[in-house]
Amino acid sequence: MSASDFLDSNVLICAYDPKDPRKASIARGLVEKVLPGDGVISVQVLAEFAAALLHKLRPVVHPAAVTEILDAMQSISIVKPEAGTVRRTVEAYEQYGMQFYDGMIIAAAERAG
Repeated sequence: MSASDFLDSNVLICAYDPKDPRKASIARGLVEKVLPGDGVISVQVLAEFAAALLHKLRPVVHPAAVTEILDAMQSISIVKPEAGTVRRTVEAYEQYGMQFYDGMIIAAAERAG
């Protein structure tokens, strides 16, 4: 993969969170800049994003709306986990003391360039 813009779940979640319109506007600007261009996310980011919309932002965001949002994101490149990603995650865990699943996102972002 070539160097790309990697989006974290927090940016995606903020873009749809009505609690702070200023933050949502900034996040939407970032998402619109990256999508549908060279943006990349990991499977984990996609799952965290969907889970947050379903659980944290409900009833503001209905499950049918989540499906529509995910359909609109089909053109984005998705980094899928593999053995090397998990290995790099363990290295990041040891080296930086970060949470395992945060390390998975870092490893996926590194893999995406």
